[in-house]
Amino acid sequence: MTYTNIVIVSTNILFAVMALLFLHFLFFAFVGLFFKTSYPKAEEKLKYGLIIPARNEEAVVSGLIESMQKNNYPQDKLHIFVIAHNCTDNTAKVARELGATVYEYTNHDENTMGFAFKHLFSCIERDYGTQNYDGFFIFNADNVLDKDYFSRMNDAFIYYDRNAVVTSFRNTKNWGSNLISGLYGLYFVTGCRLECRGRTFLGCATRVQGTGYLINSKIVKDGWPYVTLAEDWEFTADRVLLTNTIRICDDAVFYDEQPTSFRIMWRQRLRWSKGHLIVFYTRIKELLHDIFSKKTVNRGSVYDIMVNVLPSTLFVFAIQIVQFVLMMLAPVFDHGMTYKEVFFAKPVSDFFLNMPAFWAYFLGSKGLVFRWLRAMSVFYIITLLGAIVVFIAERKRIKGISLWRKVLISVLWPLFLLIQFIIDVQAFCSTEVKWEPIPHNDQTSFENVNQDEPAEQVDKSISSAGQTQ
Repeated sequence: MTYTNIVIVSTNILFAVMALLFLHFLFFAFVGLFFKTSYPKAEEKLKYGLIIPARNEEAVVSGLIESMQKNNYPQDKLHIFVIAHNCTDNTAKVARELGATVYEYTNHDENTMGFAFKHLFSCIERDYGTQNYDGFFIFNADNVLDKDYFSRMNDAFIYYDRNAVVTSFRNTKNWGSNLISGLYGLYFVTGCRLECRGRTFLGCATRVQGTGYLINSKIVKDGWPYVTLAEDWEFTADRVLLTNTIRICDDAVFYDEQPTSFRIMWRQRLRWSKGHLIVFYTRIKELLHDIFSKKTVNRGSVYDIMVNVLPSTLFVFAIQIVQFVLMMLAPVFDHGMTYKEVFFAKPVSDFFLNMPAFWAYFLGSKGLVFRWLRAMSVFYIITLLGAIVVFIAERKRIKGISLWRKVLISVLWPLFLLIQFIIDVQAFCSTEVKWEPIPHNDQTSFENVNQDEPAEQVDKSISSAGQTQ
C-alpha cells in the first residue's frame, strides 16, 4: 500500500468514527418526524413563578407579560417576576405598571443571563420562598406565548410527577423579517422537531434551548449556580447527569424574536460556541465516567449529551488539517507523484474515465480538492433536504413567511450550518468572548400569534405589528 493510500484510508477511518458518533441523530430525526408524546389533560393547576430576565427590553417585555396574563390558566396560580439586569431604560417601570414583581440589579462585572437568574432566585427565596411554588418557568423578555401554553406545560409537568424539566416548542415571531431571522427560525424549529421530539418519545433526555422551559422549584432551593456564557448547556448537562429527565411538550408553543443582522448573528453564535466549549471542558470528565460506570441507568442519554457537547466541528477541522499536511508529504514518500496529483489526481477507475472531464474528476478523483468538494456536496444535499422536510412537516406552525422565502432559506440553510466551522475555530482561539445583549424591537403581540388566519394573512398582520431592527 502506498503512502498516499495509507493517509487516505487512515483519515477516512477517523471521519467514519466521527460520523458514527452522531448516527443516532438520524434515528431521533425519523422518530420525531412521525411521532410525538402527548399528555393527558391534568385537572390540578399547579402554582408557578414566571422568570423574565430583561436588559433594556422596554420595547418587548410588555408583550410577554400580556401574553402571560391572557393565557388560559388561572392567574392566581401565576406570579410574574422580572429581573431588570444592568438596565438603562424603562424596562422596570413598564413591567411594574403591568403588575409584575420587579427587582433591579446592576453589576457590570456580572453580565450573563445566569447572574440575573442567580440574583432573582435569591430575592424570591428571601421575599416569597422558592419552595412556595411548584415550579418556575424560564423565559426571555422578547417571548410571546400561545394561549394554552401554561395548560399544556402543566399537563406534561404533572404527567412526569413534577420530576422532569419540561421544555417547549420554540417558534419564531419574525420569520418574515429577513433571511437571517428565517434561518434562525429554521434552526430552532429543526431542533424541536428533529431532535427533541424523538428523544422524548424514546424516553431519552433532550436539552433545553435557552428559554421556554419549566423546572421543579426543588432545583433552585439552594439558588441558581449556572452563570457562564451558555447556562442552558450547563444546566442540561447536569440534569442529564443527575436525573435523565428533560422532556419536550410539543403542544406548548412560544414565539421568540430572532436577530436580523449578520453581525449580531455572528456575535451571538460566537458566544454560544465559546459557552459550548466551556461546558465541554468542565463536564466531559463526568460524562465519560458515567458512560462507563456500572451504576449508570441512563447511559444512552449520557452518551447523547456527551456527543452534543463535543466540539465536533473542531475535531473534523483538525482531521482535515492533518490530512492536508500528510498529503503535502506524499511526493516525498511516493516517488514520481506531483503536487498536481495530490490536489487533482486522475479518476480511480475506467468507469470514471469514460465520463465528461469534470464529473470524472469530481466523482472518481482521490485528489484533495475533489474529495473536499464531494464531502461538501453530500453535506449540502442532505441538509437542504432536511430543511425542506422541516418546512413541510411544520407548515401549519411556521407563519409570516412566503413560499419563495422558504425556498431561499432552504438553499442557504447548509451555508448557515457550515459557517459554524469558522465560528468554532474563532471561539477556540479567542481568549475573551463577552456576553452582549441582543437588541429586540419586534412588537408582535399575543393577538397576532393566536389568531386563526391563513398564513398569508398572518404574514401581513405580523409584518405590520412587527418593528424590524
